[in-house]
Formats: sequence, C-alpha cells, structure tokens
Amino acid sequence: QVQLVESGGGSVQPGGSLRLSCAVSGRATSSLFMGWFRQAPGKERQRVAGIEGNGGETMYGDAVRGRVAISRDDAKRTVTLEMTDLKPEDTGTYFCNLDRSYWGQGTLVTVSS
Repeated sequence: QVQLVESGGGSVQPGGSLRLSCAVSGRATSSLFMGWFRQAPGKERQRVAGIEGNGGETMYGDAVRGRVAISRDDAKRTVTLEMTDLKPEDTGTYFCNLDRSYWGQGTLVTVSS
C-alpha cells in the first residue's frame, strides 16, 4: 500500500518561509514523478511544483516561480518544497503527489499578518 505523509505546514507572516516534506512508503520513487499541489478554499487544486524521476526536469507554477524550490531524495523516498517570500495568496492545503496517481492527506499553510 502506497502512503504519502506530508509535514511542515503552519502559519507564517507575509515574507516568511516554510519547508514542506513528504515521505513515501510502499513504493520506490526514483523513476516516478513527485510533486506538490495546493488547494485554496473554494478553488481548484493547482500544481505548485513537480520533478520527474530519473533525474528529469523540474517545473514550477507561474504563481510561485522564483519563490519555491522542489527537491527529492530517492534513497529516503522524500520530496521537499522550500518556500520563501510567502504571500497571503499562497494560503491553502498543500498536497504531495506521486506518479500523478497517489496523494497525501495534505498539510495546511496559512500566510497572514
């Protein structure tokens, strides 16, 4: 059974930083896409960042490009999202994704003064 568990969400003031982590169990990750998506209340889920397997490319959503960085450690089966210069519009539940198929339960990020 594949499981994804996110951690690192919380409340932060505008301009602050957060580091989200996702740990995968039940499946090797090295060849698979890993990514982060977010969903704000009343809005559709949108991709924040993604990284292909086997040393493939990274990709970022337009709203966050230049402020976030995604990385992966396939030995530990983790994917990390470093977020800086956070804005109130970054508020939402952040979900980890594996292989464009599996989802974590989400971790809440709130950016507010």
